Amino acid sequence: METTNTGRVWKFGDHISTDFMMPGHRVLANPDLSVEEAAKFCMEANRPGWADEVQPGDILVAGKNFGCGSSRNGSQSLKALKIAVVLAESVSRIHLRNAVNTGLPTLVAPGIADFVEEGQSLEVDIATGQVKNLDTGAVLQAEAWQEGTPPYEILQAGGLEPYMKAKLKERGLVST
Repeated sequence: METTNTGRVWKFGDHISTDFMMPGHRVLANPDLSVEEAAKFCMEANRPGWADEVQPGDILVAGKNFGCGSSRNGSQSLKALKIAVVLAESVSRIHLRNAVNTGLPTLVAPGIADFVEEGQSLEVDIATGQVKNLDTGAVLQAEAWQEGTPPYEILQAGGLEPYMKAKLKERGLVST
């Protein structure tokens, strides 16, 4: 996984619920939807049409308590939209765990809400937690995942499934 990402910012406020990322009346009511199809409804309640505007490599910035609400894995929708990284003032614990397992880099970045405006560009180093605003030149330090820890290794592998497959392959328990 690339440790440095550069992208355009989409900015959201506080308490962005997983229900916004995976609306139940659209996604849960249609269990046959693929992750990519479900992602088309991401954030439609608070930002209609947003999923159609997102470009691969974009960066989502949020305020406090990002990913609150249910245990739905909203990070699947964000990853399917090819969001490169999520930076938030704070992240709910279950959403953060889901993001790691999905392979979506998500960093707690105190001060990020005042650091960047929507449409600006950021350069984010996932390994060090350094966030640079390419429009202003300002630098902010996010909480990086410690190299060698299970969450870091899972993120580097692209999520829990590829991580487990690689571990099983290393041990000769699977051939591919």
